[in-house]
Amino acid sequence: MSVLTRDEAQTRAQLLDVHHYTVDLDLTTGDETFESTSLIRFTARAAGDTFVELKPETLHSAVLDGERLDPAALDGNRLSLTLTEGEHTLSIATTMRYSRTGEGMHRFTDPTDGEAYVYTQLFMEDVQRVFAAFDQPDLKAVFEVSVTAPDGWTVLSNGITEQQSDGRWTAAPTPLLSTYFVCVAAGPWHSVRTEHAGLPFGIHCRRSLAPHLDADADEILDITKACFDRYHEKFDEPYPFDSYDQAFVPEFNAGAMENPGLVTFRDEFVFRSAVTDTERMTRAMVIAHEMAHMWFGDLVTLRWWDDIWLNESFAEYMGFQTVNEACSDRFADTWIDFGVTRKAWGYEADQRPSTHPVAPDPDAVPDTASALLNFDGISYAKGASALRQLVAWMGEKDFLAGINIHFKRHRFGNATLADFIDNLAAATDRDVHGWAEQWLRTTGVDTLTPRLTGEGNRWRLGVDHDGSRPHRLSVGVYDRDAAGDLVLRERPWADVPQEAPLDLTGPRPALVVLNDADLTYAKMRFDEVSEETALRSLSRIPDALTRAVVWNNLRDTVRDGVLEPSAYLETARAHLCGETELAVVQGVLGFARTQIADRYLSEADRPAALATICEIARDLMRRTEDGEAPGLRLTAVRTYIDSATTPDKIASWLEEGTVHGGPELDPELRWRILARLAVLGATDEAAIAAELDRDPSASGQEGAARCRAALPTAEAKAAAWAAMFDTDDLSNYLFTATAQGFWKPEQSDLVRDYVARFYPAATALATRRGPAMAEAAGRWAFPSYAIDATSLTLGERHLAQTPTTPALHRKLVDQLDDLRRALRVRG
Repeated sequence: MSVLTRDEAQTRAQLLDVHHYTVDLDLTTGDETFESTSLIRFTARAAGDTFVELKPETLHSAVLDGERLDPAALDGNRLSLTLTEGEHTLSIATTMRYSRTGEGMHRFTDPTDGEAYVYTQLFMEDVQRVFAAFDQPDLKAVFEVSVTAPDGWTVLSNGITEQQSDGRWTAAPTPLLSTYFVCVAAGPWHSVRTEHAGLPFGIHCRRSLAPHLDADADEILDITKACFDRYHEKFDEPYPFDSYDQAFVPEFNAGAMENPGLVTFRDEFVFRSAVTDTERMTRAMVIAHEMAHMWFGDLVTLRWWDDIWLNESFAEYMGFQTVNEACSDRFADTWIDFGVTRKAWGYEADQRPSTHPVAPDPDAVPDTASALLNFDGISYAKGASALRQLVAWMGEKDFLAGINIHFKRHRFGNATLADFIDNLAAATDRDVHGWAEQWLRTTGVDTLTPRLTGEGNRWRLGVDHDGSRPHRLSVGVYDRDAAGDLVLRERPWADVPQEAPLDLTGPRPALVVLNDADLTYAKMRFDEVSEETALRSLSRIPDALTRAVVWNNLRDTVRDGVLEPSAYLETARAHLCGETELAVVQGVLGFARTQIADRYLSEADRPAALATICEIARDLMRRTEDGEAPGLRLTAVRTYIDSATTPDKIASWLEEGTVHGGPELDPELRWRILARLAVLGATDEAAIAAELDRDPSASGQEGAARCRAALPTAEAKAAAWAAMFDTDDLSNYLFTATAQGFWKPEQSDLVRDYVARFYPAATALATRRGPAMAEAAGRWAFPSYAIDATSLTLGERHLAQTPTTPALHRKLVDQLDDLRRALRVRG
């Protein structure tokens, strides 16, 4: 299949003006394929040759202006068109194949009740799997979609849908949309509907999840309404579509997708087991993120994929900020969670060889295959961090004024980085163009280090700056009180590079924390005294966001080989049990478990590290026996299960159906325990089958696949490997679950021979099954447990000698760089 190049898209956009699509889908023709016809009305501004894209199972007919085209002329995914100047109609009839990989029209059969569901994910170039289109974001058109669905199904789409007398469903015509925003979701949905601000609102899920959606429906709808109202306070342009539906769909590859009027979410956000408040906050943030896209992305759309950050960075920033404002009564400071989780994602991506500017040069995104690689921690987390710094620098009032200028000038059209910066500049006297060059066109992470000089009560603070970007940040200056607690003395603003050091009042501070409000994007270091204070007294810092900044500092210094991994663990043991902020606890324990224990410490040191983590988890469980902090207790229980080195305690929990002192074991905890028991060789296929009988749901199927792949037998590993790589039977989620169970540090001898087999197997799979499965293989099936020079050499040799698809190549480059870092940290 040919990918679309930027030059081809520009040429076609100069030639065509696309007006209208009439799309008719028939979903009643079987489990493997569906029928699709599309009628496209468009204008050619001049005579010329172009093409329309489609990826059919069978092309039945193509008719241009009443003249039949030869179906055999379809070349890959392109059907050539020779046009005269003027108006044209193109009608194409196809049979299309359902997807099992979350691309195009994905079909899923719920193992709980046998009901089938389908939904579209048409991002980048997957509309071609559903209907023929001129598939690029700057050829917007009106879409009228009709769907013939089985009896008992409900059809959702971008506009309000109605069931006709003949059983067909028709959706209201859309405003001008890019092709990748068209959405259909069909099946026997369970729906909760309401109205807000004069518009119909709805949330939808599989029938088997109905009790769980109903339990959270008020929360989801209240958050949706609060964010909707807050955006209308921020934005002059009203919500531009006729309804707002949110469908929680199975086996979804992303967190969610901003289809106008019909946002699709992965249905893990319909919680069927106990979750923490931070997980609920994440769901709220994703709701707010996708709603922000209704304006930035849907109303105003990028012209080409080099500006994807305009969509994602903006929605990421707005998602966290709007939940922070609109849901403050429900959730604590969302920026703590952003700093601990999302920002770390950006820092990691920005220090790899595959890094790129937030706004890459157009020549760096020559086609859709390369564009797909930029949906990463840079386009999301770093870009959102840059926007947060921009707001701190220019002020929120001017920032929002510039955004509203942008919406007004480009509503229902397309815009570029230059347009965006011009519109921001129109609202301020700041040099936004210069800021954009320094922040959006550069790569890498700056490092800032405090420098204290003086004596007695006269001290000055300078900031050493390793990097090129300007930073506006707050500085936390702390003293110790008589009880040994740290007390904020002052929090001055600093602009880096500095014109002059800051004069501090009073004696030498016990602790100086650069960027203690976390408003800029840079790695922070400590001066010698502050580092000692941080390691000894971290839990005595009064502000949770500042503690998060300090923990991130320690995380960065471990990754950079400055702080010993064992010192990080000892700091966690000393201070985590006094931590009150759940996001911090989850972030620290997650880094300790998945990075320090599994990657940064040697195989010989790993058992002691796991024992330390279990000790921390036990202490947290003792602290929460009164039931006052259920999220903290759940986090501790999960961590203890994942880190257990002996099976007895967690096996007794499974047998008794409860953790002593709570919680009762729900399906998520039962599968988590069984997976750890499988790793430890303390369960078997019979126990896994019995648990699957108890929980035959889709999540149960994934849990069983994960457990079976984790069994420490040659037969289990061979079966899991064959399921992943020798057939294409596994859906995207079952592939991921199997991969998650396969590689375990405890089983290094058992899986060692598979390391060399991974590279050719993953390369072949990526070629056969496409970018979504390539991403899954590179992320989850990579032998990340194997931290040794042999594994690194194998990977480097494969990349040097064997062509791989862009999606897999990017993942392997990143994984191998993480492997090099782990080897450096180990020394």
